[in-house]
Amino acid sequence: MKHKWQCGQIPATLPGSGIDYYNKIIDNLLANRVTPIVVLYHFDLPQALEDRGGWLAEATTESFDEYARFCFSTFGDCVKQWITINEPNMFVLMAYELGTFPPGVPHPGTAGYQAAHSLIKAHARAWRSYDSLFRKEQKGTVSLALFAGWVEPADANSVSDQEAAERALAFHLDFFAKPIFVDGNYPEVVKTQVASMSQKQGYPSSRLPQFTEEEKRMIKGTVDFFAVQYYSSLLVKHQENHKGELGILQDAEIEIFPDPCWISLDWVYVVPWGICSTILKYIKDTYNNPVIYITENGFPQGDPAPLDDTQRWEYFRQTFQELFKAIQFDKVDLKMYCAWSLLDNFEWTQGYSMWFGLFHVDFEDLARHRVPYTSAKEYAKVI
Repeated sequence: MKHKWQCGQIPATLPGSGIDYYNKIIDNLLANRVTPIVVLYHFDLPQALEDRGGWLAEATTESFDEYARFCFSTFGDCVKQWITINEPNMFVLMAYELGTFPPGVPHPGTAGYQAAHSLIKAHARAWRSYDSLFRKEQKGTVSLALFAGWVEPADANSVSDQEAAERALAFHLDFFAKPIFVDGNYPEVVKTQVASMSQKQGYPSSRLPQFTEEEKRMIKGTVDFFAVQYYSSLLVKHQENHKGELGILQDAEIEIFPDPCWISLDWVYVVPWGICSTILKYIKDTYNNPVIYITENGFPQGDPAPLDDTQRWEYFRQTFQELFKAIQFDKVDLKMYCAWSLLDNFEWTQGYSMWFGLFHVDFEDLARHRVPYTSAKEYAKVI
């Protein structure tokens, strides 16, 4: 199904302005020797789909597959690396558990699981479509990007805290990774915990949806690389849910918090070692040594952000040292690193109060004047 036009040309039967916009971006990237990695979904569901149930409705997985096939067909001649869904594990937590991201209607302990169920199937369907319809001619790769913060037991000598750390990873990272990379099914500890809590709360069955055998076969193996997004680490301890409260953290029976000694930049706690012999090695050991792309990693500045961000560059430098260790000593198959982000931009609920860019953008200037931070100049030397 390779399309019959070149990047930058618009077929008469398709809506021109949106396609033209993205073709120009892709063409300009390629002209400047920049490889595009296109993300299909980054928390931005069309309102028309939300009005029909959003990610809580099975039909949305079908709509996503149609949308993905449209993008593969339209841009796949020039785009060879795709991310279907950005950070589904953070999205379900923020949107359906806490309600701080759209649609902003929290239903703790229920809607998050249902949305996650739909997101996993949507990703799998899109990957299957690419694999069967486009891969032979376009020769690209497809994955999804998972947020992966590391967790350490609050008390390293406490068995209950050690087990709490394992549950934290299972509910956060493995919840999405295990079905897709391993066997099409959720981690056993997640199924056990949610079923047990649901029974205590009087539910007739587990609040966690179950995949059918056909769905498990459809989901298993729908990935070409492991895309991970790391920013920070946290401590975790066992927190028994005596009151039977609803919620994902309550189901996991954990409490998470930072070490007070860690330097904090808003929600990012600066823990460079969390990316090396911890999360990357965990992915390698748990998921059969996959090719790993770090598709986001960065450190914010508050407003106003100094252009001479020497301290922030030091965090980057330490992170790169840890990545070097992961490659050289842990033999992690790390193939790509993407800093978040090239430019200062709109940071969701933080708006323009946090600056992640390597280049400062003056949003008071209609021309959006851009100036490199010190970190941009140092990063250029590294890459």
